[in-house]
Amino acid sequence: MSFTTPPRPFDVTALFPQLAPLARTATRLHPRPGSPTVHDSSVGGPFLWPAGEPWPYCEEPHDSGAALTINSPDDVRLERRVLAAAAERIRLDPGGPPRTPGEQETLDRIRAGRPWFDGPIPLVPVAQLYARGIPFPRPSDADLLQVLWCPFDHEMAYPKTALFWRSSVTVTDVLDAPPEPPIVQDGWYLPEPCLLSPEQVTEFPHPRELAKELRDQLEDMSRWAAIDPARYNAYAYDPGELYLTNLSTAPGWKTGGLTCWSTGDPVDLTCPECGTEAVPLLTIASNEWDGGSVTWIAEDDRPHQAPPPLGDRHGNYTLINITGGNNLQLHVCPTSPYHPHFELLP
Repeated sequence: MSFTTPPRPFDVTALFPQLAPLARTATRLHPRPGSPTVHDSSVGGPFLWPAGEPWPYCEEPHDSGAALTINSPDDVRLERRVLAAAAERIRLDPGGPPRTPGEQETLDRIRAGRPWFDGPIPLVPVAQLYARGIPFPRPSDADLLQVLWCPFDHEMAYPKTALFWRSSVTVTDVLDAPPEPPIVQDGWYLPEPCLLSPEQVTEFPHPRELAKELRDQLEDMSRWAAIDPARYNAYAYDPGELYLTNLSTAPGWKTGGLTCWSTGDPVDLTCPECGTEAVPLLTIASNEWDGGSVTWIAEDDRPHQAPPPLGDRHGNYTLINITGGNNLQLHVCPTSPYHPHFELLP
């Protein structure tokens, strides 16, 4: 299905014409639970991976103390099914028991965890994107991007990613069953299979990337006097918040667009090989929206719709959770995406 992001509360370039040339196009991916095939763009779905190409492993050491629970991928999936079934039963019968004895026994066993494993860990498929339906920075000889990661936190408290670029027509013999990690960290980095519904939106730079004069203007209440407060005061307390959460960068999974510096000042993203400034490739999101970005909720996800899986009110259909609900934004060199990429917890 398709998803439609509502128009912005108003045209911010009418108030601040200086923003117009800074606009960029992002493609919101709107991942939703489904049954993708190797020929689909997806999150957590099967990859069009050549049968003769070795599957990548993480050879670095992993910290057993970094996880609350150590489980196998199969246990994580089973726990999700049990919780989803229980949530659906409670929805139909709010007065019923939250768990059946069998469900509780299964959850207790899973939450007791698995023994630690020391050794190389197969990478987990995160996202597969076909350029035929989703625009993203890519080499001229590739129409397919495959993103994998290690299902454990590394030195920067998020998964270490790997990018693979392919020409899909060259893959004729597909790997049937990639190896799975014997254990994963808390299930946070095992995405639920989702199909994508790309939609293009316009973004404007994060305030920290704007010139000081323009930042000061955005904070000046008098510059917003032409806007009826009723059009925004239900979801923003001041102009700065209004611009940041509802007019600049879109939340959720997306390709392209602009960097969202949510927790710190902009950092140097210069390609170490050629000196070119890297550009956003893919934003891997823990949530599709939050309490401050409600105007970005797609019309199809408004409150009259069925709740997301496991009752997640912020639309985390992939069930990924990066460092307490953050995003991981991957940047690549526009001169050559084969150059080393950047992982950024904005």
